[in-house]
Parts: sequence; C-alpha cells; structure tokens
Amino acid sequence: MDFAIPQALEDYYAELERFIEREIDPLVAADDNIRFFDHRREDARTDWERGGLPNGEWEKLLVEASRRADEAGHWRFSAPKKYGGKDGSNLWMAVIRDRFAQKGLGLHNDLQNEHSIVGNFPFVAMFETFGTDAQKAEFISGGFARERRVAFGLTEPDHGSDATWMETRAVRETRDGVDGWRIDGEKMWITGMHHATHCALFARTDGADGDARGITCLLVPNPTPGLKIEEWLWTFNMPTDHPRLSLNNVWVPADAMLGQEGRGLALAQSFVHQNRIRQAASSLGAAQFCIEESVRYARERKPFGEELARNQAIQFPLVELATQCEMLRLLIYKTAWEMDNMPHEEIERTISDKVSMCNYWANRLVCEAADRAMQTHGGIGYSRHKPFEHIYRHHRRYRITEGAEEIQMRKVGAYLFGYLGPRRGMYD
Repeated sequence: MDFAIPQALEDYYAELERFIEREIDPLVAADDNIRFFDHRREDARTDWERGGLPNGEWEKLLVEASRRADEAGHWRFSAPKKYGGKDGSNLWMAVIRDRFAQKGLGLHNDLQNEHSIVGNFPFVAMFETFGTDAQKAEFISGGFARERRVAFGLTEPDHGSDATWMETRAVRETRDGVDGWRIDGEKMWITGMHHATHCALFARTDGADGDARGITCLLVPNPTPGLKIEEWLWTFNMPTDHPRLSLNNVWVPADAMLGQEGRGLALAQSFVHQNRIRQAASSLGAAQFCIEESVRYARERKPFGEELARNQAIQFPLVELATQCEMLRLLIYKTAWEMDNMPHEEIERTISDKVSMCNYWANRLVCEAADRAMQTHGGIGYSRHKPFEHIYRHHRRYRITEGAEEIQMRKVGAYLFGYLGPRRGMYD
C-alpha cells in the first residue's frame, strides 16, 4: 500500500499556491476587499436592506476571482476535459480542498458560498450521467459560460430528511398542444435562487407517500409564472441565499424532465456523493487550521510568566483533535480514491456508507475544533477578530445540510447491519 501523495498532485498544488500569491492575494488587498474577511466580514457580505441577501460587491469579487482562476485553467479542474476541465479526480479534489481550508479564510476558497478557485461542480456529473444531449449542452456548457445556474429543489417546509414524503406534486398536463407537467407545492432552503436560471425541482409524479420510486426531477425556469419566492430565511451565518418558495400552477414542457420518470431520488443521490466527500475534506482542513492556530497561540501566550502550552488542560484536548484529524484524513483520501476507481453510479451501491462516515464525522470535528480554538484563545477567540466563530457558524450547518448527520449515521447503520450495500442479506 502506498500512502504517498502523487508528485504530480504536489506539483499542481504548488502551481495553485503561486497563482494565489500572484492573482488572488493582490485582489484581496485592493479596494478594502479585506473587509469581507476581517472582523467586518458578516456585515460587509450582507445586504441587510435586501432581505439579507449577499452584498453585490461581495459577489462580484467572487466572480472576478473565479474568472481569473478559469483563465488560468484552475476553476474547471474537476470537470471533464471536453468541457474545458482537467478530469480532476475525487482524490485530488479532496487533497486540494483539505489544504485550502488549512490556509484559513480567504478568497482562494470561501466555504460559506461554495466558492473556490478550484470549483466544485456536482451538477456536471448529474447532467453528464442523467441528462439528454440537449440538456448537457444547455446546462453544462451554459453553466461554465455563466449563462445557466441551477438550484437544487428537494427540501420542503414540512419534509427535509423524509424526502419520500414530499408533498409537491407534478401531474401530466397538455397546454397549447404541448405535453408537459403541472407542478404545485412548496420548497424550502433552495440555495442560490437569487441567481438561479433554473431549479432542479423534485416532485411526486406517481406512487404513495413513503415510496422511493415515483419522484421525478423537473427543470423549472426561474422566474416562471406561478413560482414565487415567499421569503429569504435568515440563518446562523449570514448572508442568506436560502428561500422558501411556492409553486402554484407552474407548468413545464415534457423535455424539462431530467433523468427517468419516477427515479428522481437516485439522481439526487448522485448529486450528494461528490459534495459530501469534498465537503468532508474542507471541514477537515478547517479543523486542522483551528488546531494549528491554537497551538501557535498557546506557545506565544504566557500567563503568569509561562507558556499556556505547558498546561495539560490545553494540550490534551488539542491532542485528541489532532489525532482525529490524522485518522480522518486517511479515511477521506482512501474513500475519494475508491470513488475514482468505480463507475459514478456504483458509489451509492458500494461505498456510500464510507462517504457518509467521512462527511458526518468531519463536520462534527470542525465544530469541536472551532469551539476548542475559542476556548484556547479566550476572549479574543470569542471575538470576530479571530475567524473561529465564523468557521463554527458556517460548518455547523453542514451537520444538517447534505443529509443531517443522523441520516448519514442511519445510512452507515444500514450498510453495517446488512440492510443495504454489499452486506445486504448477510444476516437474513
């Protein structure tokens, strides 16, 4: 077994660091853009007069950073070569995301809104696997041209983890001689709708509540008659781009269906695996950052004339966290490598439990590390002059989104006890 990071990856990461130093750091230093990252960050990023949506200047800065990264050949790294990417693997993405987050807050990789100079594009894999040729051209190529942006419309006000009980309904209906679907219902936490040109909206088209089959994904234009943003939901970490929306007599043509009729949840599972492993790597890196900053501070701080680090009450909690980081890093890298060595659609059937292990544990670990960093730093750690409160508030949501940790633990349990996965039927 070889645990060495490939030299080609090390070389590419060094190239990324040079790009950050040459292009991204000067961008942060210009025009007081540092306000988006220092103690003013939450206020500077939020347009409080516009429902708490992201500030326009903040979003323009993100676009400029990703534009420069795209011009340099980095932004599309994870995308297939035929779309201008580099076929970047899950392993390489995990290592890059881990190391980026270890650098702390910055324009190179701002996790609050999934921005990075090395972009994450789960919709690409989803459209590539399930889309028609026309949909691939419109939403993959159009997405990279910034002409299409797709939001993910699964969760509802009364149904989050229990997606098979969703109340949004779609029925076949012909209008002006064109076959299509009429959609009625409500959705919630549909991130990015303020810029989305379409929402990949999941609705029950057949079957009974609780059935895994019978849910279909429909690509709904935004705006469209009958689709209404009811409110923007203010969150623990602002700004917000998470609305509650309603659908009343919304109609889309038949070719708006993505994937097979009634098999939408399989499509949704396709979406989450790449997100979960890369999110896990980012949470791991942020946890490592909190630990390293705490170690550095504990060596510098000298209460009563002696280094804070001399106290075992300071050492031992950080030792526990550092140990967990080392073990988790091996599991994340191994799982990402396994994902790279099987067809995309096989991941759910064989190693989805490992992806869930990585994700729920990393998201829990970073919250513990941020909390410990605050405690180690004392009053200044609790202030917004240090980044730990921001890291905690941001990553705390990941213990709920992308599948709550309880749902992911349930997945691990189903694989472990043979209800799903390779061990299915072992104990029957």
